[in-house]
Amino acid sequence: MRSDVIKVGLEKAGHRALLKSLGVVREELDKPLIAVVNSFSEIVAGHVHLRRLAEAVKQGVYAAGGIPFEVNTIAVCDGLAMGHEGMCYSLPSRDVIADSVELVVEAHRFDGMVLLPNCDKITPGMLMATARLNIPSIFVTGGPMLSGSYKGRRVGLASIIEAVGQVRAGKLSTEELEKLEDCACPGPGSCNGMFTAN
Repeated sequence: MRSDVIKVGLEKAGHRALLKSLGVVREELDKPLIAVVNSFSEIVAGHVHLRRLAEAVKQGVYAAGGIPFEVNTIAVCDGLAMGHEGMCYSLPSRDVIADSVELVVEAHRFDGMVLLPNCDKITPGMLMATARLNIPSIFVTGGPMLSGSYKGRRVGLASIIEAVGQVRAGKLSTEELEKLEDCACPGPGSCNGMFTAN
């Protein structure tokens, strides 16, 4: 196993001591170390629920005979970064994500990984890291946001964009727009429209 370089041999006593400080017991040292790469973030709708998903993944890894360790990377919400200087940071974040995943997995010699991405730049960033690392990997995405319901019709983020145009044209009141805002994005998940995140 790749992880033997931090678990096996006299010289690795310090490494083993550090692993034990994390809760690993001696009998587990022959098991594969699995990175659970999480992009959880409280500012990104597509990632706000990934902490719960990571807990389930870690239980599954442990039940299957591995030792899971959750590691994290960044996530930028293109929807919130849109229309101001923040958009200049979205695309570069993809490479930072790829680099950060590669760095932590190589530095700690993980044997495999389960990646928890969602949204525009995070999923490709993790895919780039997976291709570079070439170790056993599983992707578990956070999934799409459900559509909302407004006056009996399905609505989403695209409905908001269209409604802004209607307000500017005088065809919709700002009060109606606010009501639409309240129900267009009813919970976590990648943006509920035909955008690059889906």
